[in-house]
Amino acid sequence: ACALGRTPPAPRAAVSCSPTGACFSAHLANASYVEARGACEQRRGSLAWVSGEPELRLLLGLLAKAAAPAPAVFWVGLKRNASACTDDEQPLRGFSWEGVEDGAAPQEVPAALGRWLQEPLRSCSTARCAGLHLAADPGDGPSWGWKE
Repeated sequence: ACALGRTPPAPRAAVSCSPTGACFSAHLANASYVEARGACEQRRGSLAWVSGEPELRLLLGLLAKAAAPAPAVFWVGLKRNASACTDDEQPLRGFSWEGVEDGAAPQEVPAALGRWLQEPLRSCSTARCAGLHLAADPGDGPSWGWKE
């Protein structure tokens, strides 16, 4: 999932833009975190990050369309550096967003964004990445959670 600033990519990608002008695109591929980050950079964007529930809902809707009908894990810009420790008290458990454009990724994260499918491994010495796991849910919308 790429965050693309205010200019959507070519029409062949699944794209959603918020009223504030931020655009997200979804790309299906079997790729590593580094490969996904590079693919977003080639599209003049970066791995997606969300600062609140409105952006999360927009991203989840886009990814649900792109992933239908199977469940999928999408790389987003969620990473824990080797020098950071797992922190059970924080919504993102010590992970943080890689910056977008000018490095203005949000530092404060609403508690509602702290949905983990499985708690990340406890560590203070290994860099780790997390993706957004999306599962089909016939009820009131997509079922989601972060997955290390």
